[in-house]
Amino acid sequence: MAIYRILVASYTNEIYTLAFEPDTASLTLTSKVTVGHHPSWITLHPKDKSIIFAGVEQTEGKIAVLKYDKEGRGTVIGEISSGGADPCSLLALDDQLLVGNYSSGTFAVVPLSTEPPHLLGAQTSVTQFSGTGPNNQRQEASHLHQVIKHPAREEVLVPDLGADKTRRLVRNTDGKWVEQGVLSYKAGSGPRHVAFHEDVLYTLLELTSEVAAHRFPPLLAEPTLLDTVTTMAQPPLRARRRIHARRGDPHPTPERVLPGPVHIRLEPERSLASATSSPSSPQSTPRARSGAPRRCALA
Repeated sequence: MAIYRILVASYTNEIYTLAFEPDTASLTLTSKVTVGHHPSWITLHPKDKSIIFAGVEQTEGKIAVLKYDKEGRGTVIGEISSGGADPCSLLALDDQLLVGNYSSGTFAVVPLSTEPPHLLGAQTSVTQFSGTGPNNQRQEASHLHQVIKHPAREEVLVPDLGADKTRRLVRNTDGKWVEQGVLSYKAGSGPRHVAFHEDVLYTLLELTSEVAAHRFPPLLAEPTLLDTVTTMAQPPLRARRRIHARRGDPHPTPERVLPGPVHIRLEPERSLASATSSPSSPQSTPRARSGAPRRCALA
């Protein structure tokens, strides 16, 4: 009987291991390991699947290195500085770990090794980004919220909630990641996460509770906005007025066109919104209750 081990990052101090048995549809907590304050993002070493990297979200940000056995029991075997405050997103490439530090707005690049300590922290390079938005509480500075590689080309995207833009990074001839372009959003929208579907880029806009869809050609061509929809089907009246004022729409629009399906996780209610469309049914119908959208994925 097959058993699948699932690692769960958290906003506690632990990373949890769950055992999933598809034959019995059971999910069981089998172990946990204490890592540090809010190990909220984990990613695999690209060449050694027993090694896990975890971002420890604290003022003096850390990247923890863990080794797991075949039973899913983890042990912390090292840690380094994340190059900033509150590392909330990690991306492991063949030879580098890319880190987005939320509170400090810094982007760190750490060389990887297949041998211990696996992260060459002394060779970390850090880039400081800057930018602000109209929301004084959430956009007083640059806040990097995701680091993700384009699925079809050598480009890394970094949504910056504080600056209302997604930064487009490419690797130059010296091997350094540099900003080659940006995708800008309306002021105050707060881009948090992006997802891809063919040549369309979806962006979750946390501060306005919306999803934006852009046609996303290779650099140096500019993206084209296709549509923006709310993640709330029936928001409170004040919220509806706020959303439409931000859009510049004089009247509510019941349906919006969005190519491809998008799934959005909301907090604090943990409800799920779904906006789907197809060539035979191009209209999208977002469904959710309330709360700020936190994650998006395509299915």
